Amino acid sequence: MKQYFYLITIQYLGYRFHGWQKQPSVKTLHLMVDRTLNFILEGKPFKSLGSGRTDAMVSAECAAFELFLEEPIKDLDAFLELFNHNLPQDIRALTIKEVDKKFNIIKHSKIKEYIYLFTYGEKCHPFCAPIMTTILEDLDIDLMKQGAKLFEGKHFFKSYCFRATDNGIYNREILTCELVENTIYAANYFPKRTYILRVRGKGFMRNQIRLMMGTLIDLGKGNKSLEDIKNSLLPESTIKMDYIAPASGLILNNIEFD
Repeated sequence: MKQYFYLITIQYLGYRFHGWQKQPSVKTLHLMVDRTLNFILEGKPFKSLGSGRTDAMVSAECAAFELFLEEPIKDLDAFLELFNHNLPQDIRALTIKEVDKKFNIIKHSKIKEYIYLFTYGEKCHPFCAPIMTTILEDLDIDLMKQGAKLFEGKHFFKSYCFRATDNGIYNREILTCELVENTIYAANYFPKRTYILRVRGKGFMRNQIRLMMGTLIDLGKGNKSLEDIKNSLLPESTIKMDYIAPASGLILNNIEFD
């Protein structure tokens, strides 16, 4: 039987979800997407496959999944409109396009960009909580900017993998890692200054960016040094970084497929 393949991009606020992957007895993004697809496809056979997992409470400006159907979609714009009409209000479909059977959303070469939104020094309005992490202690932002740049390039990232084993592939490359003032998100209840860690690369390990962010927070507090970060990235480093920054500040910002 002939199959039809579609690439769909979506954005979502992850605060009330237990991540992307379906799990027993909890509300996940994949579960809600499939429930909506099942409804609008009126029970016709389908399969959906995400480009990767996001953890509980992590949000996305642009995530993606592949949709497999046995019948073609006749009007892509109408399908997208119907999909959005039935999705919950914290999930929105952005685009849909047909792809050929050679496209594999998991194996296809892609670059992911994550951002981590945070502030420090004062208790924030509760409405900030879904997308921003607040560090109550003072932070040395200039030192953290220097630390972020140390992650750029090819390094041994085992220290930044949650529950790392001896069998993982830890030699990886980060294309961009920079800490800058936030100019993307604004609200009248935001504090005056907020910041973003921006990270781009072809693939990330479990909790890698949150461990990197946690290390930079420790650096900003004076609990770690630039030398500590340099040593943690050396080949076969056995240093363990254990501060995982909160999930709600992490946002999958973009996916670029080659």
